[in-house]
Amino acid sequence: MAENKTKQTNANVDAFINKIKDESIQNDCYKIIKIMKSVTKEEPKMWGPSIIGFGSYHYKYASGREGDMCIAGFSPRKQNLTIYLMPGFETQQAPLKKLGKYKTSKVCLYIKSLNDIDVKVLKEMISQSVKEMKKLYPNK
Repeated sequence: MAENKTKQTNANVDAFINKIKDESIQNDCYKIIKIMKSVTKEEPKMWGPSIIGFGSYHYKYASGREGDMCIAGFSPRKQNLTIYLMPGFETQQAPLKKLGKYKTSKVCLYIKSLNDIDVKVLKEMISQSVKEMKKLYPNK
């Protein structure tokens, strides 16, 4: 069975952010870190080469595949800031209506800038996501 490529590393979070050329994206990253730290009570860690994650949970699928992943995280991608809300958006429909300008996929919230959204709503969404993950994976 293939090993999960996204693992927690010892890479330096600040060094990763400081490599980003766009200062406004750097600032957004630090604001998201502040939000995720306050919600998770965890320090940021690098997961793989480009995800900044907080806390962790252990998953095991019916197929037998298992691994660890951050309970909350984000990545400053080329096109967007990608925020990982691990349980998805099924329970997030009401806050999404108030969030602002965004796109989603299965567990990813894509935003161009924190200026495009209501940051208080984002914090609520991250908090809800973390609560759901802790119910689903109570071992960590």
